[in-house]
Amino acid sequence: MKREGFSSRLGFILVSAGCAIGIGNVWKFPFLAGQNGGGLFVIIYLLFLLIIGVPILTMELAVGRASGKSIYQAYRKLEKPGAKWHLHGRIANLGCIVLMMYYTTVSGWMLNYAFKFASGQFQHLKTQQVDAVFNKMLLSPSEMMIAMSITVIAGFVICSFGLQNGVEKMTKVMMALLLSIIVILALHSFTLKGGQAGFKFYLMPNIRNVEKAGGLAHVIMAAMSQAFFTLSVGMGSMEIFGSYMSKDQTLLSESITIASLDTFVAIMSGLIIFPACFAFGVAPDSGPSLIFVTLPRVFINMKFGQIWGTLFFVFMTFASFTTVMAVFENIIASFMDNFNWTRKKATVISGVTIFVLSLPCVLGYNVLSWITVGSKNILDMEDFLVSNFILPIGSLIILLFCVSRYGWCQDNYLNEVNTGKGLKLKRWMLPYFRYVLPVLIIIVFIQGLIG
Repeated sequence: MKREGFSSRLGFILVSAGCAIGIGNVWKFPFLAGQNGGGLFVIIYLLFLLIIGVPILTMELAVGRASGKSIYQAYRKLEKPGAKWHLHGRIANLGCIVLMMYYTTVSGWMLNYAFKFASGQFQHLKTQQVDAVFNKMLLSPSEMMIAMSITVIAGFVICSFGLQNGVEKMTKVMMALLLSIIVILALHSFTLKGGQAGFKFYLMPNIRNVEKAGGLAHVIMAAMSQAFFTLSVGMGSMEIFGSYMSKDQTLLSESITIASLDTFVAIMSGLIIFPACFAFGVAPDSGPSLIFVTLPRVFINMKFGQIWGTLFFVFMTFASFTTVMAVFENIIASFMDNFNWTRKKATVISGVTIFVLSLPCVLGYNVLSWITVGSKNILDMEDFLVSNFILPIGSLIILLFCVSRYGWCQDNYLNEVNTGKGLKLKRWMLPYFRYVLPVLIIIVFIQGLIG
C-alpha cells in the first residue's frame, strides 16, 4: 500500500502545529502565567521551549521521516538487530489512546460553551450564577455525552477521508479561522478600559510578582514543565507527521516554525485573557477555573459580550479539535501500519474504541464520581499518567535512541535532521543533547511527580 503524504509544506506545518496547539496553549499556559507572576514566567518559558522542546521535536520528526512509519514500526526499521527500542512504540501508541480518553471530554467542554454563548444562555445571567453553569454541565451525563460524541464522531469522519482530503484540508481551514479569531480577540483587548494593567502584568517582568508566586525557583520549574509539554512530544503524536513529510526542508527549520506557531497562539491567548481580567477586576491567578468560570463572568459584563464569548469559545474549540484530529490520525495510522488494515477499517475500529474508552471520563463527574485516587478523579488520573509518565519518559527514550550508539546513532540522526534546505543542526550541539538534555528531562519528570 502506497504511503500517504502531505500535498504541501504548508499542510505539514499547519497539521503539525495544529497537533501541538491545543488546550495546553489556550487554557493551561494563561493560567500558569497568571499563577507564576506573568512576564518573567513568559520569558523563561520561551527560553526552555528553545532548548528543550525544539530539540526533542526534531528527534520525533527525524525518526518519522527516516522510517516512513508510525512509531512502533519506525523503531523496528531503524534499531539495530536484537534491540528492544520498539517496545516504547507500544507505550507511545497507548499514550495517544489514553490522551484521547480525556481530551475528547475537555474538547467537548469547549464546544458546549461555544454553543451556550452563541445561543444566548449566558446573556441574562448574573455574575454569581456563572459558576453553576459549569457545575451543571459536569453533573449532566447526557450533556457531557453529547459534546464528547460530536467530538469523536466528527474527528474520525474527517480522518476517514485520508491525510490530504481529510486531516490536511480541514486543518488548513480551522487553523486559518483560529488564527483570524485570535487576532480579532487580541485587538479587542486593546480597546478595554483598564486593560493596560493586564498587558503590563503579562509582558513586563516583575520580581515582586514572582516572589508572590512562590519564588524564582518555583517559576523556573513551572516554565520548564510547560515548555516541555506544549509541543506534545514523547508519544509519537508528532512522529507520524514526520513520516508523511518530504525531505525538502531541514527538520530544525520545520521544528522552529512549528514551535513559533505554537508559541504565537499561547502568547496571543494571554493577550486576550489578562487585559480582560484586569479591566473587569478579576484575579489573573484564578487557576484552571480561569476559562470556564472567570472569563464567562467577564464576557457577561462586557459590551457585546455574547459575540466576544462566542468567538472566544469557537477559538478554543478549534484549538482543541485540531489536536483531536491529529492524534486520531496517529492512532489510525498505527493500526494501518501494525495490522495492515485499510483506512476505513482502522477508522471504524479506532473510532469505536476511543468512544467507549472516553465514557469513564465523561461519567467521572457524575455517575462515576465516586471513583477517585486521593483527590484525583478519572480525568485527573488519566492526565497525570500521560503528562507525568508517558510524555517525559517517552521523550527521554526518543532522545537516547537518537543520540546513543546503542540506538539509531547520533550521526544518522544528524544526517536526517540536516537533509534539505534551511537551518542546520551543528555537531557541537550534540554533547548538549547527550549529557545535559537528559538531565533536564529527568528534572521535569521528578518535578511532575512531586508536584
